[in-house]
Amino acid sequence: MGIIRGKTLIDCFRQFNVRAPRTCVALSSVRIWPAILCLLLFAANSVRAAQPNTKNVLILFHTSESLLEPNFADKIESLLRARVPGPVNFYIEYMEATRFEDKDYQQNLVNSLRDTYRGRKLDLVMLSGYSSLDLVVRHRNELFVGVPIVYFSVESRRIAGRTWPGITGESQTKDLKAVIDFALRLHPDTEYVAIITGKSNNEAFWLGELHSELLHHRDTVKEIDLVDLPLDRIVQRVDQLPPKTIVFFQLDPLESIHPAVGVRDVLSRVGDRRPTYCIFPYACVGHGAVAGIQSSGKDEIITLAATLGARILSGEQVDSIPVVHPSGFEVLADARQLGRWHIPESALPVGSVILNRPLTLWERDRKYIIIALVVIAAQMLLIIALLWQRARKRKAEAVLRESEERFRVMADTTPSLIWMCDAHGKITYLNERRIAFTGPDPQVRFGETWIANVHPEDVRNVLDTLYKALETQKPFSQEYRLRRSDGVYRWMLDVASPRVNGDGSFAGFIGSAIDVTDQKLAQHALEKVSGQLIEAQEKERSRIARDLHDDICQRLVLLSMEIEQTKHSPNDASKNLEEIRKHCSEIANDVQSLSHELHSSKLDYLGVVAAIRGVCSEFSKQHKVSIAFTDSNVPGHLSKEVSLCLFRVAQEALHNAVKYSGTNQFTVRISGSADELELEVRDEGTGFDVAEAKKNRGLGLRSMQERLHLVHGRLTVESKPGKGTSILAVVPLTVAGGDSEEPNLTQVA
Repeated sequence: MGIIRGKTLIDCFRQFNVRAPRTCVALSSVRIWPAILCLLLFAANSVRAAQPNTKNVLILFHTSESLLEPNFADKIESLLRARVPGPVNFYIEYMEATRFEDKDYQQNLVNSLRDTYRGRKLDLVMLSGYSSLDLVVRHRNELFVGVPIVYFSVESRRIAGRTWPGITGESQTKDLKAVIDFALRLHPDTEYVAIITGKSNNEAFWLGELHSELLHHRDTVKEIDLVDLPLDRIVQRVDQLPPKTIVFFQLDPLESIHPAVGVRDVLSRVGDRRPTYCIFPYACVGHGAVAGIQSSGKDEIITLAATLGARILSGEQVDSIPVVHPSGFEVLADARQLGRWHIPESALPVGSVILNRPLTLWERDRKYIIIALVVIAAQMLLIIALLWQRARKRKAEAVLRESEERFRVMADTTPSLIWMCDAHGKITYLNERRIAFTGPDPQVRFGETWIANVHPEDVRNVLDTLYKALETQKPFSQEYRLRRSDGVYRWMLDVASPRVNGDGSFAGFIGSAIDVTDQKLAQHALEKVSGQLIEAQEKERSRIARDLHDDICQRLVLLSMEIEQTKHSPNDASKNLEEIRKHCSEIANDVQSLSHELHSSKLDYLGVVAAIRGVCSEFSKQHKVSIAFTDSNVPGHLSKEVSLCLFRVAQEALHNAVKYSGTNQFTVRISGSADELELEVRDEGTGFDVAEAKKNRGLGLRSMQERLHLVHGRLTVESKPGKGTSILAVVPLTVAGGDSEEPNLTQVA
């Protein structure tokens, strides 16, 4: 309920349907009681005026609430009031979508809305369904001038490309393709699809959408349209349908007219004769339809609409709020129809909502089962109490011994180094792995001598942390170096928690230490690689800048001088212009070669084979070497990532071969097999020691490995001093096609 907000004393009387006394201004001419009444009313008016302004919200539904989800309007009201500070008044109106094409009905509805809300200040109008949105948009200047509007439950295809100032909302897309595919999957032997619908604008729209989607299945199923048939004829026509036919039922229910045989009665009878599906499952599943697919559920739609309304009522501009969409879909099915057409629930997607599922034994006889269980439990408890009373001491002792043994076994077999200390910090227990880690010296196992194995630089910090934790009795963690039995110090991460005695008093700490040396080394290596990558990037930039400055720029200066000379020697202009043209062509070719080295356009337009062949050709011309390139069985369609990876590997391998091999004969081969794609770069040059390269491999080899790792490939390097070098990159064809699941480990052999 809203509140009444007044401004003046006269307004108070008017809002309470009381005529204001004419003598309220001149209190001296009346008795005291009318004056007191005026003062009281004025005080009440002042209190109301101090309250926040009341918000007025109109919700216009496109159909009656009996055809919507129960309590639809109540849920929106509840969510809006929870999100908007201050009181909110709600006005609820319904229209009949099935009568919307009647012009007289539309005009009467517009007149009724205009007359009803002419004197009310509306802060927000919320519209449900396309029919109500279409009505308000066409008659907005008559009804709600300047009032922000939020629509919801509107099919996005019906408003595609259309926006209106001061209007936002929530639209959803009915995935008809998914509904049709879902129905055909549940009935794989379907030969005919019958569509039962009417001729209203809404029904005609969905008929057209179904036609468009069924065109994709025209080779496997045939379509039968049952359009605008009388209700009593529909069932007769369904009985005449051929076998292996499924039905799509899309008839808008009648609201103000209730014939002897209604739409839902027809739907129920059709569902008894043929597997029936529908576009709006909440309107037909449970009334004869097998299943349907719904946008996320009504709860999300209501929440989205209420959120948009709350943002506007809180002061946000409606034009700055974009249209929102539900996040997903859910399947709604009728268990009775699933059983009728022998469809197992396992054929439905996980998370599907099943209606009318038969009651289980527990649901049917729950009351009697609970009573029986209570009686049995009471008897069992009585028997257990008698037995436990006699043997509790013996069992308690056995449990205690077992618990202690279990703890020791667990502590000795865990890979962590476990320790315990008392309330004064004295070590009282070390597990077997802790003793084996530092050595079995009995002098340093317990007490305070354990600190002898801690690195001298970490002793002070370890003791300070422990003593501070003993004072605060709170968990702590620390890192320090601990000497292993072979004399090597290893980094340990030690985490400890307080222990308590049976009476709740502090008993000390129990801690667990793990070796984190490898993680620290890995982190250091990662930082080193990051530095090397930055350094390589800077070197590459320097090389490009040097090439541009020392070559291109100098030649451009020379070209400028030649042009200047041509201006002063008009007699030789033709000859000079020819020389200038040649120089421009050479500069353009060199710039193109440099750009291809950075990124080959052939890779995007002609594919990886043409791009690598171009690299080989450019290398041959630039470095005066011979490169034999061959390709075989390379798929025509490779992913962009795989193509770029193989292109860069070929570039890097040729760079290294030309730079270090000492030969001018090279072979590049790219070939495909049944399940792999191979790229090999081979030379017969000086070679190198692979074992040494594994220890001190350069950034080029590392970058090739990382690139192949990103596409789940592997790198193999084979080389011996004086025997040449072979670099082989292998990528699974499933990765090249984009269907891989698990990466392969990069290896160097």
